[in-house]
Amino acid sequence: MKATLRHYPQAAGSRGFTIIELLIVMAILGMLAVMVAPNLFNKADGARRDATLSQISAIGSALATHRLDVGEYPDELEGLMTNTTGRSSWDGPYLNNDVPKDPWGNDYQYSSDGSEYTLMSFGGDGLAGGEDNDADISN
Repeated sequence: MKATLRHYPQAAGSRGFTIIELLIVMAILGMLAVMVAPNLFNKADGARRDATLSQISAIGSALATHRLDVGEYPDELEGLMTNTTGRSSWDGPYLNNDVPKDPWGNDYQYSSDGSEYTLMSFGGDGLAGGEDNDADISN
């Protein structure tokens, strides 16, 4: 008895991909990822900077309202949430929620002599100075 090979009919166009075709597609996807990923990270960093400026602006508005009511800026940002002055003219809290942290999870740096204030974030690294994403952001 003679062994015969059976050939099953293939549907038109059902031929599979070759390993070369798969490698080419993977190479193209890799190149696209290399070109797109840095742009996505830059967008995220830009969004954090924008959010920081927005938070600084909101805190600045609360500080201005505090100064109108009390006559001076608070010694600490917590003075926006509780009456640390003991004055009856305090009409807070001046923020809807607690004093926020910056988008990197660090506390905002605040100092005041009563008549002027400085409010800033140290950026991504949480340290004074820096460049690019680690640069300080202030009012």
